[in-house]
Amino acid sequence: MTAQAPGRFLVTGGAGYVGSVVTAHLLEAGHRVTVLDDLSTGFREGVPDGAEFVEGRVQDAGRVLDGSYGAVLHFAAFSQVGESVANPDKYWRNNVGGTVELLAAMREAGVRKLVFSSTAATYGEPATVPITEDAPTAPTNPYGASKLAVDHMITGECAAHGLAAVSLRYFNVAGAYGSYGERHAPESHLIPLILQVALGEREAVSVFGDDYPTPDGTCVRDYIHVADLAEAHLLALDGATEAEHLICNLGNGNGFSVREVVDTVRKVTGHPIPEIVAPRRGGDPAVLVASAERARTVLGWKPARADLAGIVADAWAFAQGRR
Repeated sequence: MTAQAPGRFLVTGGAGYVGSVVTAHLLEAGHRVTVLDDLSTGFREGVPDGAEFVEGRVQDAGRVLDGSYGAVLHFAAFSQVGESVANPDKYWRNNVGGTVELLAAMREAGVRKLVFSSTAATYGEPATVPITEDAPTAPTNPYGASKLAVDHMITGECAAHGLAAVSLRYFNVAGAYGSYGERHAPESHLIPLILQVALGEREAVSVFGDDYPTPDGTCVRDYIHVADLAEAHLLALDGATEAEHLICNLGNGNGFSVREVVDTVRKVTGHPIPEIVAPRRGGDPAVLVASAERARTVLGWKPARADLAGIVADAWAFAQGRR
């Protein structure tokens, strides 16, 4: 999967959903990994065995990094859109301010490679789909704006100080990788919310709007398996080039509507999933689908788990295993 020689890496936010799966993949590839996480949204038991764990904020990276580290993979960010609207200061301080200090710590330690967990929220409501990396960036909330600010910051760091960096902008991450899966409190992502209904933890799933200009009237989104996502991060370590900032979208390139996702969960779990049609949420585009052509061409990445039923089945196995 990757030609990256065994090395030592820092994973900020490695106790969270995506960070834990990436950490597991790094360990399986023979790397040494230190996870830095304050456990504000992550879980100590989510840190894979074999990784060194340091409890702390991303601002504490300076007490961890030294010349033995080959790269940083940066996932330590708050990511709830609604919360970012209600409490933007929290997002600017952590997502932007924390990254300022991380980049400074990397310069001080001589660590010159970064893979950044960016987001499709940087694009806002796209004028055309599938979304390419040259689409206008117009985030509609402080979360997306904070991630875009970090991308701009990284571009400047590459030009001024020779950093080799890759930002990966991804869409709806789902599924699980063995014992590493999605668990947020509160939960806001569609597939785990529907699975809560199947588990009897929630009475019904809310469908926010059924009058969009889509085949069944519900929003269409691009879902990517978390293991495919993790493999892209390892390839990004190979693809990072000195003094360059590469930005790649990650997605399947196929969209699934909310109703298609609900129907797939019904088939995979064998449980009826009652629906409640609710009003549209402000700022929800009808269709969000990525073009991942640049990641395929430049990084050699291709999603191997694009089947929605397989994504749901992995998430379902993880959800059942946690009971």
